[in-house]
Amino acid sequence: MAETMDFEEPKFAKWLFASTAAAWIWLVVRLYIGYEFLHAGWGKLTGAEGGTWHWAWGIPASSWLRDHGVALKGFVGYVTSPAMVKGPNASNNFGWYQSYLHYVGNHSAFFSYIVVFGEILVGLGLILGCLTGIAAFFGVVLNVSFGLAGIAGVNPEMVVLGMLLILAWRNAGYIGLDRWVLPALGTPWHKGRVFEHPVVATPA
Repeated sequence: MAETMDFEEPKFAKWLFASTAAAWIWLVVRLYIGYEFLHAGWGKLTGAEGGTWHWAWGIPASSWLRDHGVALKGFVGYVTSPAMVKGPNASNNFGWYQSYLHYVGNHSAFFSYIVVFGEILVGLGLILGCLTGIAAFFGVVLNVSFGLAGIAGVNPEMVVLGMLLILAWRNAGYIGLDRWVLPALGTPWHKGRVFEHPVVATPA
């Protein structure tokens, strides 16, 4: 029979990643990352990327949802250009990822929807503290995707903070909706109240 190796978790780590007292720390991290994602997604949705918050009735033609993938295809074309891949200032030398980027470029209209709604949902999930660990996971996936494409910016920082939020999934959203959502839904290894079957007493 295989033996298990049990090591005591450091008290600080237990406090940081499980205690509700540390939830204030994660609230700051959540709001920062959530704002960045929501702002990025909103800009793509409204066609006002990089600018101020903008809203107009209807979705403009410059929106990623209506440009038939032109903006995303342009981005892919830029990061896969010879200057970016093999030039003296090349920032992307991942040959295996180039094939995937070309695939994205060929289906840019479809992936535009994924990026827009992915960024918005990640942003809302983190800001509201709803399924924080899951939102942080998909946020890291997006950041890593952008990073592998050769765009650094804040992506490395966001990946590190996102990974910490994943580790703190139990308490990161306590000052938020997870305070009620997690006990109600539970986890794959522990049923929440919603999935618990009431015990019906049988007559003697």
